[in-house]
Amino acid sequence: MISMKGLNKRFGDYTAVDNLTLNINAGEVFGFLGPNGAGKTTTVRMLTCLIEPSAGQASVLGYQVGREDQQIRRRVGLLTETPGHYDRLSAWQNLTFYARLYEVDQVDKQVEKYLRMLDLWDRRQDPAGSFSKGMRQKLAIARALLHEPQVLFLDEPTSGLDPEAARLIRDFIEELKGEGRTIFICTHNLDEADRLCDRVAVFKQRLRVVDAPANLRRQVYGRRITIQLAQNAADFKDAVMAVQGIREIEINDHILAFNTENPEIENSKIVRRLVQAGADIQFVNEVKHTLEEVYLNLIAEEAPSGEAVSKAEMSAASDG
Repeated sequence: MISMKGLNKRFGDYTAVDNLTLNINAGEVFGFLGPNGAGKTTTVRMLTCLIEPSAGQASVLGYQVGREDQQIRRRVGLLTETPGHYDRLSAWQNLTFYARLYEVDQVDKQVEKYLRMLDLWDRRQDPAGSFSKGMRQKLAIARALLHEPQVLFLDEPTSGLDPEAARLIRDFIEELKGEGRTIFICTHNLDEADRLCDRVAVFKQRLRVVDAPANLRRQVYGRRITIQLAQNAADFKDAVMAVQGIREIEINDHILAFNTENPEIENSKIVRRLVQAGADIQFVNEVKHTLEEVYLNLIAEEAPSGEAVSKAEMSAASDG
């Protein structure tokens, strides 16, 4: 659906995107994560044919960037980080103008559809310049969807929005996901990426790692279990250590903590051994690391090359 091979963008002596190789599947919601200046927006601009790559290749929906740009522009939707509108025109007039540019069939029907879906119908005759930031963002998303694109690029879709508006946008993205569209999201909101994205990439000029959020958490931190006992946990350390696959055991008062690859299997073995040893178990919990913790861990590291960090390298890093 979206393919990049050795994609590179330089501005003078500065390399904004360095040797980016990445494939995004049809129907996938893909999160592109990185700090300001990492090259996320530059990548989106190349993929939507707003700027030309300095080197490498990319394709969207089978069309080659740099050779079939018009075909790509017709088939993708784009929400930029700071979308602009014709402020003196109404919401209806703004969308009608763009629908005609995209040669949309049944313009009025499409405009009404997305104004209603994004809860802007009652304000359709009001000038876009009178809209709040959240309403302007919703209008921009409606504009990106008028021609029913198969691929949608969203650059910071909830940036600066109040919680209610941000939630509406997230809910709408989930609806689009259910329709099978391919969605490429650049975002700083890691909780949002965790909830919405099938896979995420951590990116800072170069690709650091790509995987599902849950897999990244396991690769970086492993799976850590805590067991709270009624007694002193130190008295039962040997019972836990006897179970194969348990590592990095820590004792803190009444709490036993350890890493394991298969808690669904090994937890029951540990519980049985603890009970046999006379322990009174109060709680068994798995420590939940956030995607933000994973991201901060990864972005602080410098990858050795322009390629994504492999799963084996990630596992080795977490073990060491």
